[in-house]
This record gives sequence, structure tokens and C-alpha cells, in this order.
Amino acid sequence: MGSRGGALGAAGAVGLCLGWADRVTFTRLHSISSLLLCAWPCFAGGVFFLDFLHLIRSINDPEHPLTLEELNVVEQVRVKVNDAESTVSVEFTPTIPHCSMATLIGLSVKVKLIRSLPERFKVDVHITPGTHASEHAVNKQLADKERVAAALENNHLLEVVNQCLSGRP
Repeated sequence: MGSRGGALGAAGAVGLCLGWADRVTFTRLHSISSLLLCAWPCFAGGVFFLDFLHLIRSINDPEHPLTLEELNVVEQVRVKVNDAESTVSVEFTPTIPHCSMATLIGLSVKVKLIRSLPERFKVDVHITPGTHASEHAVNKQLADKERVAAALENNHLLEVVNQCLSGRP
């Protein structure tokens, strides 16, 4: 797991707000609230609208040589962040209603966010309503902390998740 905590300087925060997100990771971010002083245009109504998609856009699809963003599995409009409540919610849309990799995709998104965000954030990853035949079962697995922890103790499954997170070869 990546390190957490630390401070992000004003230049880094401005970089994130201006779209230079690929230069800065959230592993150095202690509190998103600290960004608001210099990144105020990205904040409205208690919800922080920073481009969190940059954290998950490069995750590889387990079956295709494309990223989740390229397949429109993840989109910025389906990423919700509430700094005040320390929550991040991501809806993802499998490419087909019977996608057998939906749980693996959701697990990869969840692991990437857990590794990247400060510990104070509760991460919720779920299927976009009405887009998968087993939506309820997949969402139940992804919401169950014990199931997620058990899945990540499986070396083979962890290796597959890490391949999805590794970027293109």
C-alpha cells in the first residue's frame, strides 16, 4: 500500500486545479480542505470538484487493451466527492450487462482509491444503476469490507488487480 498523509504545497494544489494532476499524487495529501485556500474555484457547496478521475482513468480493463476511461467504464460525472463528510463515491458502467469482470473492475477502482486517498475517506464503488445483470450482488461484494480484505489476501487476485493498476505495458 502507498504511503498516506503529508502536506501538499500550494503549487501542487494549483497544479491539480489547473489540470496538471499527472504531476501530483494524492498520496502526499493530508487534507483536501487544505487545498481549498488556493484551489477555491474547484469547490462549491461543500463538495470538492477536483478531477478525481485522474486517479482511476488509467486503470486497465482486465479483458481489453484499453483503459477504463477509454471504454467509458468510468466518467468524471460519476465520481462524487464530499470533503466535509470524507466520502468518495464512484459509479462505474460495465461494457456489457453480463460483464464477468465487473467485480474485478470495481475492486481495482476501490483499491486504487484506497491506496491514493487519505485514510479519512470512505470509498464507495458501485455499478451504475441498471447497467449490469448482477448489479446487486456485485455492489454487495464491493461494499463488504471483509470480502474486499479477503479478496486482497488472495495472491493471484491481488496480482491481477495490480496488473490492472500498473498502466499500459
